[in-house]
Amino acid sequence: MTVVRLFTARLTLAPNTHADFEESAAMWADPVVTRFIGGKPNTREEAWARLLRQAGLWALFGFGYWAVREAATGRFVGEVGFMNAGRDLDPPFGDVPECGWALMPWAHGKGYATEALIAAHAWADGRGIDRTVCMIDPANTASEAVAARIGYQAYAQSCYKGEPTVLYDRLRTNGGTIPGR
Repeated sequence: MTVVRLFTARLTLAPNTHADFEESAAMWADPVVTRFIGGKPNTREEAWARLLRQAGLWALFGFGYWAVREAATGRFVGEVGFMNAGRDLDPPFGDVPECGWALMPWAHGKGYATEALIAAHAWADGRGIDRTVCMIDPANTASEAVAARIGYQAYAQSCYKGEPTVLYDRLRTNGGTIPGR
């Protein structure tokens, strides 16, 4: 498996490894981070399962998540990437790569999510991935703004695990803009 590393002006992105676990687990245990992603902090066991899933995505699909770090300091910023989670949604995502992102609370509001996601989507676009999707809690206006900046547009409302969610997609066509929308 090829290790895909991405670089931006302020960030480095590398697939999650065992060495990232403690920082990742701390992030997923933070109620600020999980407020709109499942609604409750993750246990260490849940964070471990997430790390294993992220590693498996690269092996099975050729895409996955990256640990994001500040280039200048190496400080853990968060995680961004793509997955196939097999979610029970209507309408379903199918095999379209689902984008996701989560950042440490100290990193919110600095433009890091947008910067990392621009790099991730440029990589996906370069691999010929024509469409990506994401789902966002309708109360998560910060993530809605990030999604809009990188070309996502809402296409459906749904429920996931009994909670309302909005489904978004982004097409590679025309640099991420969706013709006719």
